[in-house]
Amino acid sequence: MIIALVNSKGGVGKSTLAGNLAAWLHEQGHSVILADCDAQKSSSQWVQEAKPDIQVFHFANSDEILDSLPVLRDKADYIVADGPGSQTETSRALLMWADLAVIPCKASMFEARALAMNTAFVRQAQAIRNGQPDAIAVLTMVGRDYRLTKDMRDAAASLELTVAEAPIGLRQAYADAPGQATFVWKMGSSARDAAEEIDALFRELLPEACTENVVPMRRVRGRKKRANG
Repeated sequence: MIIALVNSKGGVGKSTLAGNLAAWLHEQGHSVILADCDAQKSSSQWVQEAKPDIQVFHFANSDEILDSLPVLRDKADYIVADGPGSQTETSRALLMWADLAVIPCKASMFEARALAMNTAFVRQAQAIRNGQPDAIAVLTMVGRDYRLTKDMRDAAASLELTVAEAPIGLRQAYADAPGQATFVWKMGSSARDAAEEIDALFRELLPEACTENVVPMRRVRGRKKRANG
């Protein structure tokens, strides 16, 4: 299965999700390849240090993606493709092979236009590929302004784009994990909230991939209180 993390804007958390997702799938017992299509190579450098058992491939442009990405299908259970933040042709190439497109987007007033553009890219790919890839938006770097979160959900609804129920908060642990060559569920109690929410997101996105608990869950009562607060 090829999972592409795409957004025409940078700084929305694509590499954060890609690195954590590759490691999470690996710890669920699956064979995983990280396909780093971003020139900065942030996710691949992080994963190579933190989880060297995961294979890493680099693709420099859309032609390499179109020619080489499908070849990886026979080499692993999951291919996690980290897309760039500005090269739209690279993102379009990823959508030509992806089974699932994950669109990270920040809950801010500037994101609605970018979301519409990325949804248009997805619709083009779906038209060419008779409905593929499946697509879902993920709200990232969610802060205290819940009104903006609702605005983004409304914008996605108007585009008929599914939004994941589990958002990713604006937490220091996500920024610290790559520098410590680790992942949020290995950072102890200080990163517990990040570990729980990212585990919840990945279980929502890929329920068929779940084989065991990566992080311990809080009591149901505590989780409901947080969700309602």
